[in-house]
Amino acid sequence: MSLFVRSFALAFSALLPVVNPLGSALIFLDIVRKAPAPEFRSLARRVAVTTVLFLLLVELTGATFLTFFGISLPVVQLAGGLVLAALGWGLLNSPEKAKGAQPSSEDTSEGPLEGKVFYPLTFPITAGPGCIVVTLTLSAHAARHAVIGSVIAHFGIALAIVVLGFVVLLSYVYAPKITEKIAPQTVHGILRVIAFVLLCIGVQIAKNGLEAMIHPVAK
Repeated sequence: MSLFVRSFALAFSALLPVVNPLGSALIFLDIVRKAPAPEFRSLARRVAVTTVLFLLLVELTGATFLTFFGISLPVVQLAGGLVLAALGWGLLNSPEKAKGAQPSSEDTSEGPLEGKVFYPLTFPITAGPGCIVVTLTLSAHAARHAVIGSVIAHFGIALAIVVLGFVVLLSYVYAPKITEKIAPQTVHGILRVIAFVLLCIGVQIAKNGLEAMIHPVAK
């Protein structure tokens, strides 16, 4: 049971700042703000469900993917940590206008919104490359346990993904109300804090991978 809780807590805390439901909700709102209310809520539900299914697929096939290409977990941790740290650093130091940089409705709303559920609303806006790296790392780490432990760990990660999908749903559905009650400066401040957390998580993951690579050599 403790392994399940640890896996859930680790996965949720690692994926939350990468998915960034609040920041993603602002992008989502910018793209589909012209949609009628029923269609807006329908799109929010579909994107949340697609995000969960997408991350579950990555989680379930992650270890097999790494084994097929002969990639070790420490290498994934080091490379993935550096990618996350770079993303966090870029967000932390980007100008305020770049934060809302997201594709404007004029640039991205051409064509039916139904065809944009997976791209770009799910990938890369909601679950981008950083999410794939984190999920692959979590999957590979869970696979290192014994059979029963591995199953328990995978269930913990899967539950974290489902809960995260629910958080994304709430953030997207209530995005208009969120933007009405939060000042733009506050939103930018929240995004900066999240970017710093993302930077710290990336450095920690890279540190773990580097230590795992150096430890056998040191022996």
